[in-house]
Amino acid sequence: MIKEQVKPAILIFIILTVITGIVYPLFVTGVSKALFPKKAEGSLIYRDGKAVGSSLIGQPFDDPKYLWGRISATSPAQYNASSSSGSNIGPSNPALVDEIKGRIKALQAADPGNKAPIPVDLVTSSSSGLDPHISLAAADYQVPRIARLSGLPEETVRGIVKQHTYGRFLGLIGEPVVNVLEVNLALDGYKNK
Repeated sequence: MIKEQVKPAILIFIILTVITGIVYPLFVTGVSKALFPKKAEGSLIYRDGKAVGSSLIGQPFDDPKYLWGRISATSPAQYNASSSSGSNIGPSNPALVDEIKGRIKALQAADPGNKAPIPVDLVTSSSSGLDPHISLAAADYQVPRIARLSGLPEETVRGIVKQHTYGRFLGLIGEPVVNVLEVNLALDGYKNK
């Protein structure tokens, strides 16, 4: 009696494992590669045939002649895609205030002449710690510094930022954002011309 119950259970287990563990993932991967090839491959950005990053994952930049992104709270390193997380530091925690003060000091040291208000996304981390984008205000705040240190005219830097600005989702949801890696690669490409 038990043999009669175990044999169909094992057979169903094997069939479902093959369907859900092999057939379905291969089907979904094939469809996604056919319909969205760039996204299915991780939205990788290539330079001279070599992958230099993804348009979906932030990277650390601290050279003042580049656009800086949001703070990353992932560990053990910044922008660690295998460890996506926020800092979990609440607003009443002194560590958050210290983190913000440190970032403000770094921004002011990189551009002492800039007296504009610092946009909040330049001094706080995101909930994922992987944001590849910053707000237009955060990019605009950094344009004078980048122009001065790179030797490019401000209008050129603003044009590069505009080229890598993405609007609201469906024209309604969210705010326009700027992709930090794309801007920095474009700055490198422009300087090398």
